[in-house]
Amino acid sequence: MVIKKKKLPLEGIRVISVTVVWAGPFATMMLGDLGAEVIEVESIHRFTAGARGTFARPPVGSYENDTNGGYTTYAGRIPNPYAWNKCAFYNCHGRSKRAMTMDLRRPDGIELFKELVKVSDIIVENNAPNVFDSLGLTYEALSAVNPRLIMIRASGFGQTGPYRHWRGYGANLAAFTSDYWMSQYTTDELATRTNAYSMDATGAASMVMSAIMALAQREKTGKGQLVDLAQTQTVLTCYGGAFMDYIMNGNVQESMQNRWPSALQGCYRCAGDDMYTYAVISIFNDKEWEGLRLTMGNPDWMKDEKWANMASRYKNHDEFDQHIEAWTKQHNKYALMYLLQKEGVCCGAVLSEKDIHNDPHVADRNFLIEMTQKWSGTHRYAGPAWKYTKTPQVFTLPPPGLGEHNEWAYKQVLGKSDEEYARLVEEKHAGDEFLPHVK
Repeated sequence: MVIKKKKLPLEGIRVISVTVVWAGPFATMMLGDLGAEVIEVESIHRFTAGARGTFARPPVGSYENDTNGGYTTYAGRIPNPYAWNKCAFYNCHGRSKRAMTMDLRRPDGIELFKELVKVSDIIVENNAPNVFDSLGLTYEALSAVNPRLIMIRASGFGQTGPYRHWRGYGANLAAFTSDYWMSQYTTDELATRTNAYSMDATGAASMVMSAIMALAQREKTGKGQLVDLAQTQTVLTCYGGAFMDYIMNGNVQESMQNRWPSALQGCYRCAGDDMYTYAVISIFNDKEWEGLRLTMGNPDWMKDEKWANMASRYKNHDEFDQHIEAWTKQHNKYALMYLLQKEGVCCGAVLSEKDIHNDPHVADRNFLIEMTQKWSGTHRYAGPAWKYTKTPQVFTLPPPGLGEHNEWAYKQVLGKSDEEYARLVEEKHAGDEFLPHVK
């Protein structure tokens, strides 16, 4: 009896990734997780800030005493040598890819890229709007090489419209999409926002969905297509309710802070001294209110008529918050979450990165994947959000080093001979280190 190997959905699909910062690399990692053969195309002639860190060769003093962490940190806080292969910013979304280098600023580099396009299925790029156009790498030019090519161009504002040439990172585009405004706590806090942006997640997921839909269409027609994806629009769709409120009522939504218009809701301090000892509680109806009352031991203040129904309770939200926090401060955030969830009350502990790494639910779902990368060592990485019941995933490709798979890509994918590959190395197309002048 022959047992067939169970294939992942995108096995047999080759993806060229020319992506930067977060959304694009995150998207191509997910495509790789789904089984696609993803080839990251980079250059040893130029360092793109926000791709493999902030600097190619960062000053050691800036990191050796850095206790802030974050995605621009390095394993052991030791960036050099090979800082570009160690940065958390790249490695957190570098899994399931191979990496090669070529110099697209030279005509022979363009020809090499077109050779790769000829034997690939999808290109994903999220560069500044003029980058591919200035290189002559338009969809028209590349589809002439490969009519079955699917090209996803995912700039901030899309390929058409008066803002199409505008440049921006997450912070700039979060401002444009009203993401900053909608997710503010107070207007005083707008200038001190987190570096986590909704668009990185919504943009990445939209690129993956677009790729899969374009592949489905190609199965019907035999032809590829251009996908013009404006990352800002992937966020705008998340705020449909607020936009409809403005269209219908002329209302501009103000900050609700931790509250919700149809529930009693807040983030409450719990027992403990560190900054993460909080839990979020939500009460939407009388049944949940009863669960809260039972968990709290039916305190006297709940017997007042002002707490008789949801409308009256919401009217007295400020007083409710005071009562609740006086109680939550007596409980560990996890213990509180378990107590309330047992009575059907929505409650979630506020978790830090440390909490997540040690959380039993995260561990039970095997979300954190242990991988060994040659330059950074062995660490646990965030895995995919999905689990297949009949197609187990095995992650065998850790985040690649710059040009780590050059020889494989040039010889096995492009069919170059040993002599031709040696020439590409000599001509500084293929390499595994940024050139000395690159900072």
